[in-house]
Amino acid sequence: MKINEIKDELLDEKCYHIVHPTGLNIYVMPKPGYSGTYAVFGTNYGSIDTKILNKNGEVEDIPEGTAHFLEHKLFESEDLDAFARYAKTGANANAYTSFDTTCYLFSCTGDFAASLKILLDFVQSPYFTEQTVSKEQGIIGQEITMYKDVADWEVLFNLLRALYHSHPVRIDIAGTVESIAQISAQTLYDCYNNFYNLNNMVLAIAGNVNIDEIISICDEMLKPCDEFRFERKPHDEPEEIVQNYIEEKLSVAAPIFSFGYKETYGLPKRSLKQRIATSILLEMIAGTTSQLYNSLLEQELINTSFGFEQFTGFGYAATFFSGESKNPEEVTRQINAYIAKVRKEGIDSEEFEQTRRKLYGRAVMSFNDIDEVANDLVGAHFDGTGVFDDIETYRTITADDIREVLDSTMREEYAALSVIRPIE
Repeated sequence: MKINEIKDELLDEKCYHIVHPTGLNIYVMPKPGYSGTYAVFGTNYGSIDTKILNKNGEVEDIPEGTAHFLEHKLFESEDLDAFARYAKTGANANAYTSFDTTCYLFSCTGDFAASLKILLDFVQSPYFTEQTVSKEQGIIGQEITMYKDVADWEVLFNLLRALYHSHPVRIDIAGTVESIAQISAQTLYDCYNNFYNLNNMVLAIAGNVNIDEIISICDEMLKPCDEFRFERKPHDEPEEIVQNYIEEKLSVAAPIFSFGYKETYGLPKRSLKQRIATSILLEMIAGTTSQLYNSLLEQELINTSFGFEQFTGFGYAATFFSGESKNPEEVTRQINAYIAKVRKEGIDSEEFEQTRRKLYGRAVMSFNDIDEVANDLVGAHFDGTGVFDDIETYRTITADDIREVLDSTMREEYAALSVIRPIE
């Protein structure tokens, strides 16, 4: 077993990285004096993973939404489900499926050892039957239908469908009613055996914990597994968008929009420096102190719901601006015009430095939040970056790195606008 202590002297923080004999990577960031603990057990498997290796070693398609479906079902067992077990320890448990990962988590202020044993046990103990799968199809089918009426969710996925031709990121994480109807107990077992391999997983813990106790529990609970064999392949996604406008009507008080640029910069997976440079650029363009934001606000074209996001993962990248507006088309026209202006005039070095310092400060403060720390440890591991690499990148990134992003992204010909308007 390998145990490495990783330190950041300026932050006065340290983290332990343990490579367990079973193949599981474990990260522990002790926080002496904290009352609580947060743990995440994740697999590098999300909704975009729509292919598996079958028993013959051949690539086989699986139904969209299977990763999310599997997440729901893994909490169940032949006897007591995981939530009922957690109720006895007092821990708060949850799980989530994203485009790239599936994670199971709990937070607690006491009885940490028992809660960790529950986490490691149920995630390694799948139990699926055709009867329980059929029941869940009805439950998740209702969830999918319900989200069709959630404007913020629908405006986003409409935009993704306008930007992407074939990449699975264009499909709701939960899949469709039609796709989940194809899921069987065997489908879940096949996906579990493909992706819930400890060599493809990570355990991250932050808070008031003892590393020796964690290692002892892992030695007791973790089960040996075969070598992980599946490798993600880039999807055959064209550079062009599908359409530049999409609209739907729902029960909303005012129009909401999501405007995005489809990007190829940094694909199939952006580096940490590229992601941080993009974050700084977006803050400079549309942050609350930017000229664009305040101009749109003064014209009453947006309100404080306006925001932006760098949306990126394996094989996909986009830049989003979203909010509520009486005239979404004018907002997008002004966003395009402002970006063209910045591209022509160049990055202001003083503004860059102010923004870099602000985001660096946010990154430093995030180490005070054990929830964020544990989830960031999972993300860093799957990204292949170090525990404190983001902090170091914020320290060393330059205005030239931001200029490179500006030269390579947010092109008007690859942009689309999604709008949800009120039902008349």
